[in-house]
Amino acid sequence: MDDTSKTREIDVWIDDFTPCLKDNLTGEVVNTEVIRIRRKSFLGKFNRKSGWYVNWGKIVEDYEVYALVLEGTVDIQGLVALKRNDELKAMYIAWMCTAPQNNPQMYDSPKYAGVGGHLFAIAGSESSKAGFGGAIYGYAANQKVLEHYMIKMNATHVGILHPYQFCVFEKEMQEIIKTYTYAYSGEEI
Repeated sequence: MDDTSKTREIDVWIDDFTPCLKDNLTGEVVNTEVIRIRRKSFLGKFNRKSGWYVNWGKIVEDYEVYALVLEGTVDIQGLVALKRNDELKAMYIAWMCTAPQNNPQMYDSPKYAGVGGHLFAIAGSESSKAGFGGAIYGYAANQKVLEHYMIKMNATHVGILHPYQFCVFEKEMQEIIKTYTYAYSGEEI
């Protein structure tokens, strides 16, 4: 089984809800943008070998992929793969990953704080654009991550399709979205 056919389990930690990213070494605040990525060839270098957990080049075949980048660059700090679910009236987060240098599971001191919250806010914004009011759902990797999402985002444990299925409803997601100042660059790669 390749990594695109497995159940997606999200393991992104939300360290802080910050309007922009914060450089953990200098404390500098860095502005961000969101770019939609459609090109499989561009995403090919974001794979398991390079610390991105899955082959994002294959993910883009079935999902909408958005990148959180430093403003004015294509310096990707995180990726999120989404699929609208008209039946549930929510955006499904199929996969989410911070850049390796921002992953506390890979580095003791991640480069930027705030990436995880940004990625969830992007999912919520896309849900709003789809007419779902910001509602999102996904599958946490384990009980600890599920409880973290319940605390940090007021997520609700649903557990119907997966033991760690969670949902963040419209009201709670709109509060998260309001925190962020990132812009959609309108650029697509």
